[in-house]
Amino acid sequence: MTAFVDELATTIASMREDLKTGSLAATIQEIGVIERIGDGVAIVAGLSSARLHELLRFEDGSLGMAVEVREDYLGCILLQHGEMLTAGSKVSRTGDIIRTIVGDGLLGRVIDPLGVPLDDLGPVKASATSPIERPAPGIVDRALVAKPLQTGLTVIDAMIPLGRGQRELLIGDRKTGKTTVAVDTIINQKSSDVICIYAAVGQKASTVKNVIETLREYGPFERCIFVVGEAAAPAGAQWVTPYAACSIAEYFRDRGQDALLVIDDLTKHADVHRQISLLLRQPPGREAYPGDVFYLHSRLLERAAALSDELGGGSLTALPIAETQEGNLSAYIPTNLISITDGQIYFEPKLFYEGQKPAINVGLSVSRVGGRTQAPAMRRLAADLRLAYAQFLELEIFTRFGAMLDKQTRASIDHGRRIRELLIQRQFNPRSLAKQIIALLAAKRGCFDDVAPEDVSGLVEKLFDEAARQLPQLVSKLEETGDLDSGQEDRLAEMIETVIQPEKAEGTKPNGNAGTSDSADS
Repeated sequence: MTAFVDELATTIASMREDLKTGSLAATIQEIGVIERIGDGVAIVAGLSSARLHELLRFEDGSLGMAVEVREDYLGCILLQHGEMLTAGSKVSRTGDIIRTIVGDGLLGRVIDPLGVPLDDLGPVKASATSPIERPAPGIVDRALVAKPLQTGLTVIDAMIPLGRGQRELLIGDRKTGKTTVAVDTIINQKSSDVICIYAAVGQKASTVKNVIETLREYGPFERCIFVVGEAAAPAGAQWVTPYAACSIAEYFRDRGQDALLVIDDLTKHADVHRQISLLLRQPPGREAYPGDVFYLHSRLLERAAALSDELGGGSLTALPIAETQEGNLSAYIPTNLISITDGQIYFEPKLFYEGQKPAINVGLSVSRVGGRTQAPAMRRLAADLRLAYAQFLELEIFTRFGAMLDKQTRASIDHGRRIRELLIQRQFNPRSLAKQIIALLAAKRGCFDDVAPEDVSGLVEKLFDEAARQLPQLVSKLEETGDLDSGQEDRLAEMIETVIQPEKAEGTKPNGNAGTSDSADS
């Protein structure tokens, strides 16, 4: 007791001295305790002044975030594993909201949503921090979506074109190629200046590793950023991952650059939100999701936009991924996301199992704002492509019943089969704009109609190689402007004919007759 009195007297004397010199800074810290903890959620009492979304620090050094503020307690999600935390553990306020690091130092790095590096390359050299929750740009701050975002996939660039600043949903059953299309789109930015951010939400570590290694081998890895909230991470870390990734993308957008954000995927994000909400005893609604699940994603995807020239003219394009069950597009989360985004690309399992990859159903896919961004030559050549392809798919159904077909119908089916082969592409092998235009020109003029369907894909590569060799200036113009005048188009068509003529002759041999093969198929 005597020792305690002496220590108290010393402390008071020191404070008196500080008061005289004016160097005393009053520091009053509010301390709470955990009442209940489990499944990545903690109920905290004693922090009556804490704010919604405030960052909290637990006594073991791990972090959490207040997501529910009640009169007598806080609902908190854990952002890091806190294995040592139990009921009674202390919790303190940080006085700040949750932030993530941003800057050029993130390029080529793999981080968690709090900015902690996951790639064993040392600390990240970040230039600043940014709140993970930011307001979306207002209407007057936005510009029209006018610049194309080339995916390198002919089926998308020709019939479902995307623009920079657009929000396009990739949706379909699991294992139908949604992530592959997103990765191919990132790979195709190797020849552009687009910064790519990949947000993994609830994905297996092996899946994320495969994506990273693929982009390290094929893509612009030095212009990619990976924000990972994998399946083994706390639910809170998975919950904040897409918001942190969006803030990183906004850093580049606000500096006048173009950014592409892939969120893989929002279905798991909605499931995590439902898990957290039910553990915090919020009222469940349809399919047990809380009532704010629509707002959860709308406030995220609204941040994707093309900014006006006064604000630098940058853009943020969002490619969120969502999963359906047995192709049910009318389920709760799919309908929510379809209504939020500017269009959807639907992946059909039947097409995938038949070997048509990308397995995109062009009838159920749409891009509501990307059409105006399409390259002029691509727009002219693909104007009737969607209708012709849809008619072919309808006609092909009747051939399965052995129906007798007239000459015109048979020609439409044969032409459609060549188009289908043209739209099939190998994985991680996107096509340049010039290559796609050359292929579409050949298809529009019927140059493939006398070629065996299985030879179309290889012939496209041959056509482009010959065009680059014989007409290099024309190919360069195609890559730069995406347009051709009538004279240049005729020259290109003549070159295509000279290359394809030997292929046609080969196709008329008895063993290689394309028409015979098609008749057998039907």
